[in-house]
Amino acid sequence: MGQPSLQKLLDFADEMSAERPRPERRALVDQWRAGNDRYYKLEKAEAGEADKIEVRALDKPLRRLAATVKASAQFRRVFNVLPTRFAMVELDRLIVTQPHVNIDYARRLQAEIGARPSPEKVFRSCMQVGRQAPPVESRQTGSSRFLFWSASSDLRFHEAALLRADQLRNYDGAGPFGASVGLMVGYGSNYLSVIQSDNRCIIHDGHHRAYALRVMGLTHAPCVIQTVTRLAELGLAASRSVTDAPEFYFRNPRPPLLKDFFDRKIVKILKIQKILRMVEVSFEVRDFEVKDFGMAG
Repeated sequence: MGQPSLQKLLDFADEMSAERPRPERRALVDQWRAGNDRYYKLEKAEAGEADKIEVRALDKPLRRLAATVKASAQFRRVFNVLPTRFAMVELDRLIVTQPHVNIDYARRLQAEIGARPSPEKVFRSCMQVGRQAPPVESRQTGSSRFLFWSASSDLRFHEAALLRADQLRNYDGAGPFGASVGLMVGYGSNYLSVIQSDNRCIIHDGHHRAYALRVMGLTHAPCVIQTVTRLAELGLAASRSVTDAPEFYFRNPRPPLLKDFFDRKIVKILKIQKILRMVEVSFEVRDFEVKDFGMAG
């Protein structure tokens, strides 16, 4: 509380709270104000804190794992524009853009990682190596409309892709087909990744894993780092919340940091409703005839 706008807090409580009775707005306003006062003090006492983040090289065993991840087709497609490297990044001083975390989900991540994990296991968790994606359910809701849903908020539409015949398996068509289009729905790459500008690092993906690792007592975590050197590059990697207010994150003397999730003077814990992420995909088909002027007479 205190950094995201007051209205965002009130809207979140109104829309998501499963508590009965609902949190009293007057109490939320008072608590947000106290959090805002706390941030004012932190801006004075911890000015420049984000610029002190420690970034250090991977140990040799992890460098071998990183090379394997970097060689994968998925990694090359996701990180194909900006300078990218792997490193161990201090968790407490990571700048956060997400104003809330789901504690139950973070606990599930902790259970997956296990107690006293090896550095290799932590790396595999942070880079999603071998992790099975959550199930996706689907239903056709019309001749050209499909609905997909998942308990993961990461479900998304990826792209439309033109597929070759040899890329399809076990499809029995009404007749021979010459081409196909796939409408791809799935999850993000989910690497624990950050964007670095000058001396600051901001979480791009993996807030929950960073939070879970910090709860487990880890002070550093392996991350993919994308480096930007000017504002125009930020739009190639950062989320809209960052590109809409870059000064807030990269010039603010004391932006919101991961360690703030552990400051009782700022945190508000709410019991929220269980939600599903839904993606609806539809398409349109038109057929018509045109003269082929390129054919010989």
